[in-house]
Amino acid sequence: MLGEIYCPLCAGVEITAYFSDRNRSYLYCSTCGLVFVPPEGYLSRGAEKAEYELHQNKVDDPGYRAFLSRLLCPLVERLPSGAHGLDFGCGPGPALAHMLREMGFEVSLYDSFFVPDESTLDAQYDFICATEVVEHLHRPAQELERLWSLLRPGGWMGVMTKLVLDRTAFARWHYKNDPTHVCFFSVDTWCWWARNHGASVEIIGADVILLHRVA
Repeated sequence: MLGEIYCPLCAGVEITAYFSDRNRSYLYCSTCGLVFVPPEGYLSRGAEKAEYELHQNKVDDPGYRAFLSRLLCPLVERLPSGAHGLDFGCGPGPALAHMLREMGFEVSLYDSFFVPDESTLDAQYDFICATEVVEHLHRPAQELERLWSLLRPGGWMGVMTKLVLDRTAFARWHYKNDPTHVCFFSVDTWCWWARNHGASVEIIGADVILLHRVA
Protein backbone atom coordinates (compact mmCIF):
# COMPACT_ATOMS: atom_id res chain seq x y z
CA MET A 1 0.00 0.00 0.00
CA LEU A 2 1.03 3.58 -0.63
CA GLY A 3 0.87 5.87 2.39
CA GLU A 4 -1.03 9.17 2.41
CA ILE A 5 -2.80 8.46 -0.87
CA TYR A 6 -6.57 8.15 -0.93
CA CYS A 7 -8.87 6.91 -3.65
CA PRO A 8 -10.69 9.89 -5.21
CA LEU A 9 -13.87 7.82 -5.55
CA CYS A 10 -14.26 5.93 -2.26
CA ALA A 11 -11.53 7.54 -0.08
CA GLY A 12 -10.04 4.09 0.41
CA VAL A 13 -6.46 3.77 1.59
CA GLU A 14 -5.63 0.32 0.19
CA ILE A 15 -3.87 1.79 -2.82
CA THR A 16 -1.24 -0.04 -4.87
CA ALA A 17 0.77 0.70 -8.00
CA TYR A 18 -1.04 -0.52 -11.12
CA PHE A 19 0.97 0.65 -14.14
CA SER A 20 3.42 3.35 -15.17
CA ASP A 21 4.80 4.73 -18.40
CA ARG A 22 7.08 7.59 -19.33
CA ASN A 23 4.28 10.11 -18.84
CA ARG A 24 2.39 9.10 -15.70
CA SER A 25 1.82 6.54 -12.98
CA TYR A 26 -1.52 4.82 -12.39
CA LEU A 27 -2.77 3.56 -9.04
CA TYR A 28 -5.39 0.96 -8.06
CA CYS A 29 -7.90 1.01 -5.22
CA SER A 30 -8.72 -2.47 -3.93
CA THR A 31 -11.91 -1.19 -2.24
CA CYS A 32 -13.81 0.09 -5.30
CA GLY A 33 -11.59 -1.07 -8.15
CA LEU A 34 -10.89 2.41 -9.55
CA VAL A 35 -7.64 2.93 -11.45
CA PHE A 36 -6.56 6.55 -11.21
CA VAL A 37 -3.79 9.03 -11.87
CA PRO A 38 -2.49 10.85 -8.78
CA PRO A 39 -2.86 14.67 -8.77
CA GLU A 40 0.70 15.32 -9.86
CA GLY A 41 -0.29 13.76 -13.20
CA TYR A 42 -3.11 16.25 -13.87
CA LEU A 43 -2.91 18.89 -16.57
CA SER A 44 -3.42 22.53 -15.65
CA ARG A 45 -6.93 23.78 -16.29
CA GLY A 46 -5.76 25.80 -19.27
CA ALA A 47 -3.94 22.86 -20.83
CA GLU A 48 -6.95 20.63 -20.21
CA LYS A 49 -9.28 23.05 -22.00
CA ALA A 50 -6.86 23.29 -24.91
CA GLU A 51 -7.06 19.51 -25.32
CA TYR A 52 -10.85 19.62 -25.41
CA GLU A 53 -10.83 22.37 -28.01
CA LEU A 54 -9.04 19.98 -30.37
CA HIS A 55 -12.10 17.70 -30.45
CA GLN A 56 -14.22 17.84 -33.58
CA ASN A 57 -17.56 16.41 -32.46
CA LYS A 58 -20.31 17.66 -34.73
CA VAL A 59 -23.99 16.82 -34.49
CA ASP A 60 -24.30 16.22 -38.23
CA ASP A 61 -21.44 13.71 -38.29
CA PRO A 62 -23.06 10.28 -38.91
CA GLY A 63 -20.20 8.46 -37.20
CA TYR A 64 -20.45 10.57 -34.08
CA ARG A 65 -24.23 10.20 -33.99
CA ALA A 66 -23.81 6.43 -34.22
CA PHE A 67 -21.31 6.55 -31.36
CA LEU A 68 -23.68 8.53 -29.14
CA SER A 69 -26.58 6.26 -30.07
CA ARG A 70 -24.92 3.46 -28.12
CA LEU A 71 -26.05 5.34 -25.00
CA LEU A 72 -29.02 7.19 -26.45
CA CYS A 73 -30.99 4.18 -27.66
CA PRO A 74 -31.04 2.09 -24.45
CA LEU A 75 -31.55 5.20 -22.32
CA VAL A 76 -34.59 6.57 -24.16
CA GLU A 77 -36.22 3.13 -24.05
CA ARG A 78 -36.39 3.63 -20.27
CA LEU A 79 -37.62 7.23 -20.23
CA PRO A 80 -41.17 8.58 -20.18
CA SER A 81 -42.24 10.82 -23.03
CA GLY A 82 -41.17 14.43 -22.56
CA ALA A 83 -38.72 13.69 -19.74
CA HIS A 84 -36.34 16.48 -18.69
CA GLY A 85 -32.64 15.70 -18.56
CA LEU A 86 -29.21 17.19 -18.05
CA ASP A 87 -26.32 16.75 -20.47
CA PHE A 88 -23.41 17.02 -18.03
CA GLY A 89 -20.05 17.73 -19.62
CA CYS A 90 -21.73 18.54 -22.91
CA GLY A 91 -18.65 20.17 -24.46
CA PRO A 92 -18.65 23.03 -26.96
CA GLY A 93 -20.98 21.22 -29.37
CA PRO A 94 -23.71 19.40 -27.37
CA ALA A 95 -24.58 16.79 -29.98
CA LEU A 96 -26.26 14.36 -27.58
CA ALA A 97 -28.57 17.09 -26.28
CA HIS A 98 -29.47 17.97 -29.87
CA MET A 99 -30.33 14.35 -30.63
CA LEU A 100 -32.45 14.06 -27.48
CA ARG A 101 -34.30 17.26 -28.35
CA GLU A 102 -35.01 15.85 -31.80
CA MET A 103 -36.80 13.01 -29.99
CA GLY A 104 -38.95 15.37 -27.92
CA PHE A 105 -36.99 15.49 -24.66
CA GLU A 106 -36.15 18.66 -22.76
CA VAL A 107 -32.42 18.92 -22.09
CA SER A 108 -30.42 21.36 -19.99
CA LEU A 109 -26.67 21.79 -20.44
CA TYR A 110 -23.69 22.02 -18.14
CA ASP A 111 -19.97 21.98 -18.84
CA SER A 112 -17.43 23.53 -16.48
CA PHE A 113 -15.36 24.76 -19.44
CA PHE A 114 -17.90 25.60 -22.14
CA VAL A 115 -21.36 25.98 -20.53
CA PRO A 116 -20.66 26.84 -16.86
CA ASP A 117 -24.30 27.53 -15.98
CA GLU A 118 -24.45 26.66 -12.28
CA SER A 119 -28.23 27.14 -12.21
CA THR A 120 -28.62 23.84 -14.04
CA LEU A 121 -27.05 22.13 -11.02
CA ASP A 122 -29.86 23.34 -8.76
CA ALA A 123 -32.67 21.61 -10.66
CA GLN A 124 -34.11 18.09 -10.56
CA TYR A 125 -34.06 15.80 -13.56
CA ASP A 126 -35.62 12.61 -14.87
CA PHE A 127 -32.31 11.63 -16.46
CA ILE A 128 -28.69 12.72 -16.60
CA CYS A 129 -26.20 11.92 -19.35
CA ALA A 130 -22.43 11.97 -18.93
CA THR A 131 -20.81 10.83 -22.16
CA GLU A 132 -17.03 10.54 -22.10
CA VAL A 133 -16.94 12.66 -18.92
CA VAL A 134 -16.23 10.61 -15.80
CA GLU A 135 -12.74 9.63 -16.92
CA HIS A 136 -11.82 13.36 -16.77
CA LEU A 137 -13.03 14.02 -13.23
CA HIS A 138 -10.44 15.09 -10.67
CA ARG A 139 -13.00 14.71 -7.88
CA PRO A 140 -15.21 11.81 -9.03
CA ALA A 141 -16.78 11.15 -5.63
CA GLN A 142 -18.05 14.70 -5.24
CA GLU A 143 -19.17 15.10 -8.86
CA LEU A 144 -21.05 11.81 -9.01
CA GLU A 145 -22.68 12.49 -5.64
CA ARG A 146 -23.81 15.88 -6.89
CA LEU A 147 -25.27 14.42 -10.08
CA TRP A 148 -27.03 11.66 -8.17
CA SER A 149 -28.63 14.25 -5.89
CA LEU A 150 -30.15 15.95 -8.97
CA LEU A 151 -31.99 12.80 -10.08
CA ARG A 152 -35.62 12.35 -9.18
CA PRO A 153 -36.61 8.97 -7.70
CA GLY A 154 -36.98 6.57 -10.59
CA GLY A 155 -34.54 8.60 -12.69
CA TRP A 156 -31.69 7.30 -14.82
CA MET A 157 -28.06 8.29 -15.13
CA GLY A 158 -26.45 7.23 -18.39
CA VAL A 159 -22.66 7.13 -18.55
CA MET A 160 -20.30 6.38 -21.41
CA THR A 161 -16.71 5.56 -20.53
CA LYS A 162 -14.38 2.78 -21.56
CA LEU A 163 -13.99 0.09 -18.90
CA VAL A 164 -10.80 -1.30 -17.39
CA LEU A 165 -10.45 -5.03 -18.06
CA ASP A 166 -7.17 -6.08 -16.46
CA ARG A 167 -3.56 -5.02 -16.04
CA THR A 168 -2.38 -6.68 -19.25
CA ALA A 169 -5.01 -4.97 -21.38
CA PHE A 170 -4.39 -1.66 -19.59
CA ALA A 171 -0.71 -1.70 -20.59
CA ARG A 172 -1.60 -1.53 -24.29
CA TRP A 173 -4.83 0.50 -23.90
CA HIS A 174 -4.94 3.68 -26.00
CA TYR A 175 -7.60 5.17 -23.71
CA LYS A 176 -5.12 5.76 -20.89
CA ASN A 177 -2.87 7.81 -23.18
CA ASP A 178 -5.20 10.82 -23.34
CA PRO A 179 -3.60 13.25 -20.85
CA THR A 180 -7.04 14.45 -19.71
CA HIS A 181 -8.12 10.92 -18.69
CA VAL A 182 -7.38 10.44 -15.00
CA CYS A 183 -10.04 8.00 -13.68
CA PHE A 184 -10.66 4.57 -15.14
CA PHE A 185 -13.69 2.57 -14.04
CA SER A 186 -14.34 -1.15 -14.29
CA VAL A 187 -17.52 -3.21 -14.02
CA ASP A 188 -16.58 -3.86 -10.40
CA THR A 189 -16.25 -0.12 -9.77
CA TRP A 190 -19.74 0.60 -11.06
CA CYS A 191 -21.20 -2.30 -9.10
CA TRP A 192 -19.52 -0.93 -5.95
CA TRP A 193 -20.90 2.54 -6.65
CA ALA A 194 -24.42 1.24 -7.27
CA ARG A 195 -24.44 -0.81 -4.04
CA ASN A 196 -23.45 2.27 -2.06
CA HIS A 197 -26.10 4.51 -3.62
CA GLY A 198 -29.20 2.36 -3.68
CA ALA A 199 -29.00 2.02 -7.43
CA SER A 200 -29.41 -0.75 -9.92
CA VAL A 201 -26.80 -0.90 -12.65
CA GLU A 202 -26.80 -2.22 -16.20
CA ILE A 203 -23.60 -2.52 -18.24
CA ILE A 204 -24.26 -2.51 -21.98
CA GLY A 205 -21.40 -3.41 -24.28
CA ALA A 206 -17.91 -2.11 -23.62
CA ASP A 207 -18.69 1.42 -22.48
CA VAL A 208 -22.33 2.12 -21.57
CA ILE A 209 -23.47 2.18 -17.95
CA LEU A 210 -27.07 2.83 -16.92
CA LEU A 211 -27.74 3.59 -13.25
CA HIS A 212 -31.35 3.60 -12.03
CA ARG A 213 -32.30 5.55 -8.93
CA VAL A 214 -34.84 3.12 -7.58
CA ALA A 215 -35.76 5.23 -4.53
